[in-house]
Amino acid sequence: MSTNTTAGPHRVSEVQRHAEALLAHLAASGCAPPSEAGFPDDPNSWLPPALEALVAILAEEDPLEPLSRAAQRDQQATALFLCLALAVAGHGTRIHASWLATAFGELSLDRPVTHGQRALWLAAARGAYGPAGKIFVLRRLDALAVHRAADPADWVRALVPGEPGIVIPPSLADYPELAQLPELARPAQAGARLSRLLERCVEITSMREEVAAPLTNGGGAPASAWAEDEPLAVLRSLIGLSGPAGPMASLVSHLLDDLRPGADPHLAIVALHVAAPALKQVANDLAEATRTDPPESIDVPMLGHQIRLRPEGPDANCLEAAERAIALEASADRSAPWPAWLLLATAVACLVATVVTGWLAIPALLCGGLGGWLLWRRQKAAESAARYLEAQLGELRELAEGAVWALHAYAREAEARAMQAAEDAAEVARLVRRGPRAA
Repeated sequence: MSTNTTAGPHRVSEVQRHAEALLAHLAASGCAPPSEAGFPDDPNSWLPPALEALVAILAEEDPLEPLSRAAQRDQQATALFLCLALAVAGHGTRIHASWLATAFGELSLDRPVTHGQRALWLAAARGAYGPAGKIFVLRRLDALAVHRAADPADWVRALVPGEPGIVIPPSLADYPELAQLPELARPAQAGARLSRLLERCVEITSMREEVAAPLTNGGGAPASAWAEDEPLAVLRSLIGLSGPAGPMASLVSHLLDDLRPGADPHLAIVALHVAAPALKQVANDLAEATRTDPPESIDVPMLGHQIRLRPEGPDANCLEAAERAIALEASADRSAPWPAWLLLATAVACLVATVVTGWLAIPALLCGGLGGWLLWRRQKAAESAARYLEAQLGELRELAEGAVWALHAYAREAEARAMQAAEDAAEVARLVRRGPRAA
């Protein structure tokens, strides 16, 4: 779709100046300037009769004659120009239904979306063509079953980017290490993901009600209402006032981008409807994942030892093995008090020598005192180690018993989580089912 410029630079540039002035006036006030009458025709270009038809439509006159001439020269370019120009002017409801179909052409999963298609898509999503325009675009997208062209996880990642962190249920608040075990983490994380998915669906469908007003001239210039410049950019390209268009994206890429946070809310509503089947499947899968029964037994690291926990309590064998290991570690540093014994032996020898010589009494007292002090200190250390060992064993039993009760609370919590997840999945299905009603 391009303007033929073979008829000479003067006449073509004059038509372009007329077209540029007309588009600027339409974007500013929604009507053609009073002086716009008669465009220099060129039998090789569709633009002059298309401009005449546009002015006639805005003046509520019969555009059939210039429209026929323009369509004979380039039917799709004429239809695209009229659809976008009337949308920018705030009079998109004046288009004929056949023009939109002709201008839009055929979508394909194997070909990029053209700039003209994207501009019409945006205009229709913003209500420029009324409910019929939205329904038209939705049907074109639905016909391709686009939701199957990407993995369901891709739709969710676009809608809710980023993975939730470790989810610690209230029942495991005192035992966060339990929340990191895969058997217990999966159901809780599935519930959290489903909750975030529901929040985004609520956010998008709520925005639909806030931005549902159609594009009209109302209290300001229609062009200022566009969140993106595709319609005006495509119009300028059609009349030959801009360079080559930028790169084109695939259909799936556009829809994924439209779902991301911060995207145009009108486009997000359309994309949400297109992705609805995939989102409902993911919501149901997440709800099913929350219904996983807690494991019959679970191995948990406690004080550096693996303890197997069961509903009836910690495994006795594991607990005893851990207690033996702790006791063994506590007694590993205990060695014979050889220095103390040596000092005491020396003291005895000195006492014996004192009886014979009479002058080793003081060394005997010193060695005996030091040896006794070493034995006393060792006894105190042994008593302290015994108290520490008892505290360690008590803490291990307390942790094990408390973890068992936490698992019981987790099991009770799992029922409520599964019920909440079922309600969230049903609400997601209800919200995305409203997609066709976005029109």
